[in-house]
Amino acid sequence: MSSIRATALVAMSALAACAGLPSKQAPVVLSTSAPLSGLDDASGGTWPDKEWWKRYQDPTLDTLIEQSLAVAPSLATARARFDAARESVRVAGAASGAQVDLQGDAERQRLSDNGIVSAFPPALLPFHWYSTFDLGVAARYTFDWWGKQRATVEAAMDQAHAAQAERAAAALILASSVADTYYGWQADQNRLALARERLATVQREAQVSQERVNAELDPADSLHRTDTAIAAVKEQIAGLEGSAQLRIVALAALLGRPPADLPPLEAKSLPAVPVVLPDNVRLDLIARRADIIASRWRVEAAQKNLESARAEFYPDISVNVLANLDSLTLNRLLEYGSRAPEAGVALHLPLFDAGRLKARYRATQIVIDEAVAAYNQTLVDAAHEVATEAATRAEIAAQRAQRAIQVDAALQLRRSAAARVRQGILDSRTELGATETWIGERDSLLQLDSAALSADIGLQRALGGGYEMPANLTNNTSKLKQSQP
Repeated sequence: MSSIRATALVAMSALAACAGLPSKQAPVVLSTSAPLSGLDDASGGTWPDKEWWKRYQDPTLDTLIEQSLAVAPSLATARARFDAARESVRVAGAASGAQVDLQGDAERQRLSDNGIVSAFPPALLPFHWYSTFDLGVAARYTFDWWGKQRATVEAAMDQAHAAQAERAAAALILASSVADTYYGWQADQNRLALARERLATVQREAQVSQERVNAELDPADSLHRTDTAIAAVKEQIAGLEGSAQLRIVALAALLGRPPADLPPLEAKSLPAVPVVLPDNVRLDLIARRADIIASRWRVEAAQKNLESARAEFYPDISVNVLANLDSLTLNRLLEYGSRAPEAGVALHLPLFDAGRLKARYRATQIVIDEAVAAYNQTLVDAAHEVATEAATRAEIAAQRAQRAIQVDAALQLRRSAAARVRQGILDSRTELGATETWIGERDSLLQLDSAALSADIGLQRALGGGYEMPANLTNNTSKLKQSQP
């Protein structure tokens, strides 16, 4: 009869504990395509490779990026975050398994003359001091019938995956920054070469003007124009040299080393880049951006935490076993008669907790809402970045086509002027002026080439830089759940 009462009591307690159990939540609805507009989804291009920077075929750039990814301080935070998340998985996993402890105890105690022992005749207890020795192994296992511990471990794993994706995103930002800075330096060097060529042209023009003034063929005021032109070109050279030096400093900071320790840099022509987007940009972008993947892992982790919080409403049942040895003397501790084993079952029922479980559950629901909102915002930002870089590249390509026509026209004018100078129709200043115009058009074209290359690097970053969604996240996406407001 007593066993029936005990069973009834446990059942009633369990029902009382589960009375406030919240219902399961509706599935999360995450966007499956990027909100891109005005872009062709089937342009015939390819997605970036993992080492996307090698498309530029520059060994120096390869070395710079490899060194930056190996030792750059900007990756330290992402690496530490991943390591911390990985350790949290181990902590959660250890908490969910069986617990085995070795226990040992030795005590020495005196019996009080005025304590409970004084009620017994002294002959029965002919001592005041005594010792006790205990040695045992305690085992404890909690049954995860409601999936609380499993959800906690899975949430920790999802957080670790998110940290790993964030580390990949940080590496991509670093690599693209190195590439952009390096080619900015290359553009400065190419523009410096043109500026020095222009300076030599203006100086020759100034020399001709000086000779004509000396011969009283032109007024002295004509020298002021050439002096102004020379000063303007020298100012441009100073600005480009300063810009190049600043880029060296920026490269050194990205690599985490002094400028003197950078690999030797050699001026080269800027590489040409194709203006073609990959196929299925709208659909595939979600699987190729590490920051989007990290956001999805955060949603997954928040959902697992919600499952764990819901399982808190159920009772916990654990089994405890103690294999113990107990003796008043150390020399008899290991004898068979000193055994004192214990075994028991513990039941934890969350009956009244002043609303703690409900508050934790609601807080976890809010975390899911925040994770979903962060995912949506990340997706919008990624789509905006891709659209901006693609549109910029297309605009620059159109401008470059027209600028190339102007460069060719300026070259033809220079050749025509040179022919007239050889025929004696015009003096050399006409040819020098046409040469200066031609150099200016080439400089404008070079700036467009530099902008196009910078936009291409930005597009490689916006497209994910070779990152792809892990298969396990793809399989788990359909299981995401979210609380409804």
